Amino acid sequence: MKLIRNGRKLTGGDWMVKVKERGRAKFRPSPDYDIDEVRKILNKKIQEEKLSIEKGVNDEIVDEVVLDREKANIVSLFSGAGGLDFGVELAGLDYVFGKSKVDNYLKDKELFDSIRDKGVFHHSYAIDNFKEALETYKMNFSDDVFLHRTDIKKVKRFPAGDLVLGGFPCPGFSEAGPRLVDDPRNFLYIHFIRCLIETKPKFFIAENVKGMLTLGKGEVFRQIKQDFEASGYKVYHKLVNARDYGVPQLRERVFLVGVREDIDFEYRFPEPTHGDSLFLEPYVTLRDAIGDLESDPGDYFTGSYSSIFMSRNRKKSWDEQSFTIQASGRQAPIHPGGMPMKKIGRDKWIFPDGEHNNRRLSVKEIARIQTFPDWYKFSRGENERISLNGQLNKVYKQIGNAVPVELARAIAQPIAEWFFRRKVDNS
Repeated sequence: MKLIRNGRKLTGGDWMVKVKERGRAKFRPSPDYDIDEVRKILNKKIQEEKLSIEKGVNDEIVDEVVLDREKANIVSLFSGAGGLDFGVELAGLDYVFGKSKVDNYLKDKELFDSIRDKGVFHHSYAIDNFKEALETYKMNFSDDVFLHRTDIKKVKRFPAGDLVLGGFPCPGFSEAGPRLVDDPRNFLYIHFIRCLIETKPKFFIAENVKGMLTLGKGEVFRQIKQDFEASGYKVYHKLVNARDYGVPQLRERVFLVGVREDIDFEYRFPEPTHGDSLFLEPYVTLRDAIGDLESDPGDYFTGSYSSIFMSRNRKKSWDEQSFTIQASGRQAPIHPGGMPMKKIGRDKWIFPDGEHNNRRLSVKEIARIQTFPDWYKFSRGENERISLNGQLNKVYKQIGNAVPVELARAIAQPIAEWFFRRKVDNS
């Protein structure tokens, strides 16, 4: 193998040095690598990952996946509770029935079930290693979807699909975490790319936290985007705030949308639908979202508040949007009722009206804030020996990790329209 760099032929030994210098496990990309070089390095990394797959894993499981040849089939990676998937499904229904009609049906599960098989998309496969999240997915989606509970690193073959979805894990990217460049969990996106290379779907949608843009002075994100491009896709990205799309929450997330290179389509992120402008709908407030639940909130996480929790304001007013919903009951924002929190010193806040007059948002309230319909069910697990807080925390984790449904719905609209138009044109 011979490669050209800066007018000089590279030998095999040079190539290995380059791979080592680039250090994919250390996020040190070189901007002067062309796409073919990146593709070779990426394929090498994928082959390494494949070698780590345990022997004896059933690689025929994808043969059990049911595809709908009349619809766009969705393959869901790191599916979680299905927030991204459900939002995409709604986008596909919007082009068949109109958004206002879908919204009316959405209020009642029985009514919604009567139309959901008439949409653009078909959920065919979902994989996650979080038992309760996959149980939640099963409770809210069609029986046709194949649910695969396993570590994605153990999947030998991925099923074919038209659209791949997934918010790959991001503990090392998060601004709330240690932001470890070498956190091995940050490399799970490689398996997302492996799925793209193996199955070549028409589109993909990936979501992650804002912190991935700045980790390693931006080099981490540049490498990740470069890797997705090397898998054969035109990649579009944007940092969006969920509140700009009707979500009652300050939640900034990065979306990467991929369009296969051979498809003549330019993806454009949707313009905000909500804001302070006269031309937009007003922001949805906490009062709008959960005001009717004040006297009947349902179960919520209880217990004292740590010094870290009390180091900053955790409470928004009724007329504001919620803080970001975390994947933890203990870290859930405080309900907006009562007096605002008061700062009494550096990194120190208190409840002026007393801790007993303040509580964390309930699971029902945070589900509303994440724009799940009230009928959407969440699994608490089957172990009754776990405390109520422990059971609830499984739900908080699922909801907090999810993409807000209405945000996913907005992001998916251009893709849903493409599939809808294509079906209409071919009819």
